[in-house]
Amino acid sequence: MTDAFADELVSLLTQLVVIDSVNPSLVPGGAGEAELARFVANWFKRHGIEATLEDVATGRPNVIAVAGGRRPGRTIILNAHLDTVGVAAMNQPFSAAIESGRLFGRGAMDTKGGLAAFMLATAAAAERQLEGTVIFAGVIDEEFASLGTESLAARFQADAAIVAEPTALEIATCHKGFVWLDIETSGVAAHGSRFEEGVDAIVKMGKFLGALEALSSHLEAGPRHPLLGPASVHASVIEGGQELSSYPALCKLSLERRTLPGETPEMVRAEIQAIIDRLSAADPHFRATCRPIFSREPLDVSAQSDIVKILGMQVLTELGRDPVISGLSGWTDAALLTAAGIPSVVFGPAGEGLHGAREWVDLESVAQCCAIVLAAITKFCANNGF
Repeated sequence: MTDAFADELVSLLTQLVVIDSVNPSLVPGGAGEAELARFVANWFKRHGIEATLEDVATGRPNVIAVAGGRRPGRTIILNAHLDTVGVAAMNQPFSAAIESGRLFGRGAMDTKGGLAAFMLATAAAAERQLEGTVIFAGVIDEEFASLGTESLAARFQADAAIVAEPTALEIATCHKGFVWLDIETSGVAAHGSRFEEGVDAIVKMGKFLGALEALSSHLEAGPRHPLLGPASVHASVIEGGQELSSYPALCKLSLERRTLPGETPEMVRAEIQAIIDRLSAADPHFRATCRPIFSREPLDVSAQSDIVKILGMQVLTELGRDPVISGLSGWTDAALLTAAGIPSVVFGPAGEGLHGAREWVDLESVAQCCAIVLAAITKFCANNGF
């Protein structure tokens, strides 16, 4: 990569970080992605690439740019999210200050470093008139409900995808999914002095919490994924009761169950319902319901798939070391694309301060990410097989 190309990359990343794109669904009043989407679309147009804005939610567009397609080959999606989390406790979150090879600011690591690398890789692919097609997708809402990638997956097909997230140049092929459930225990409201009439819904929830702790220990000791470890469960939010002088009629618990590849929301709900049924059989006054709220599937892409092998070859060439195949602790949009039939891996630069008060990305790793992705999409799109 030339010095001029590296300078262009730093300039682009600086402009991306300066633009506030805090997710308004996550942070009420957040700026949203519209200004950043317009900037990205105009940047592509200045580079001779047609880019379109596609509203997914009101005033919140994905930006789609397509490079290539002039000669036969495979199609790949480069997916990077436009939104960021909030900026509470940050000092000058949009300054894009550079210090000791690091660029600071909200979104620098998550994931505007990857966004900049993918934009330049797409532009370079177009300039070289490579075989096949590269679809660049700057998507909204990854930090909340992934509306952008849901829309993308419903409208486009491709042979593979690379999703930008900060992986320190490791190739992430898997991560856990999650299931959110509401558990509600029912009691009988009564005056606090009428113990013979009241049934305490909070105490009944205590029995469920004890069983949940046992389930957590069981999962921790159970089957382990080679890269992801065991499944897990935890209580997230609890509320109940009316006032100090009354027996509570209701208690609600929201929980999260992190799932391994192969586990489904239906399996998790049956697991929790079995706890409720067991407690109900042991206590005639125990009454509880289980209601699903939201879920996302795990990601699990074979290390033998073409996109993983080709990306790994370019890591070896660029970095002079064997590629690291890893799993992620958090969830990503790659799972949605893979579920839609587009094998997807997660790849991006290095940094620190994910969702924290001091976020930064390593500029050298952004440049390396760009070079690796450009070489990988060049080889992938030109091949009908590995």
